[in-house]
Amino acid sequence: MQILENYDEWKAAFRDGWLAHLQQTGEIDWSLYNRPDNNSAPGCPGVDLAHSRLMLVTTSGAYLPGRQEPFDAASPLGDYGIRLWSSTTPLEALAYAHEHYDQTAVNSDPQVLLPLCHLEELVGEGAIGEMAPSVVSFMGYQPDLSRVVDEMIPEIVAAAQAEEVQAALLVPA
Repeated sequence: MQILENYDEWKAAFRDGWLAHLQQTGEIDWSLYNRPDNNSAPGCPGVDLAHSRLMLVTTSGAYLPGRQEPFDAASPLGDYGIRLWSSTTPLEALAYAHEHYDQTAVNSDPQVLLPLCHLEELVGEGAIGEMAPSVVSFMGYQPDLSRVVDEMIPEIVAAAQAEEVQAALLVPA
């Protein structure tokens, strides 16, 4: 199953439409953006969470200041990197580099985008087997889906495989 159906056609339309306009004018025109239109959703068989290692994946743009570079939140092309940090990191140690959502709620209560305390409660109750040692964070603004497919997803999958993860929870910003 493909992550992005009609990949080559989407990439050409993006390059020749939205991206070309941005490069020529310096302006973002979302009316030119070719939104993907998959007929089927990629997926896999379900798992028993009570016997699984779960990895939290967040699009909040969370990173560890002083130890990790912030995401390039101002780039009109997005930032396609990921940051890994320990799932036991105190939430107040994180900062957020993302200009495409209102950060009022996450600054008030990081659990809205990083529900690690809630997930640990579920581990304690036996509903989740265990948490992965790391959280995967990225900035959830990436207009070039070909870079998401070719760069980000393989990097996230590699991180999950390295930590022997059976399930992931994606919390979008």
